[in-house]
Amino acid sequence: MKEKLINFFRIFLPIILGGIVGFLIKDAIDYQNLVQPPLAPPKIVFPIFWSILYILMGISYYLYRKENDNPLEIFVYYAQLILNLSWTIIFFILKLRLLSIFIILFIIILVLYLIIKFWHQKRISAYLLIPYIIWLIFALYLNVGIFILN
Repeated sequence: MKEKLINFFRIFLPIILGGIVGFLIKDAIDYQNLVQPPLAPPKIVFPIFWSILYILMGISYYLYRKENDNPLEIFVYYAQLILNLSWTIIFFILKLRLLSIFIILFIIILVLYLIIKFWHQKRISAYLLIPYIIWLIFALYLNVGIFILN
């Protein structure tokens, strides 16, 4: 029973925390009021994409942890998750758009590190993070564009 609870935690923690942060900041989201760069998607796309990415992230971590327990990779996983969640607060509530650019860059570095490490330990875990890294790069583009245009 304890193992099932731990596995549930590993898979669903990102989406649970993402949902909590999303609920807490929902009134501060000013995305539609910002001048946006080309290719900026409508606001409705974000909760859909992030839900999918958080589930993929959780499954990736769960599969990796079934056979691995490297403390550094565990730390990096949770560090990128915390930074990911803090980005939302920094961008929307604090409106520190330049700082949020640097946070995304750091998240990208951490996720690339995880992809490389997972590739050597559990390839499916690395593959599951590829949509996340692609979305992070796109989010960086949006963040830079919003910073410049606003």
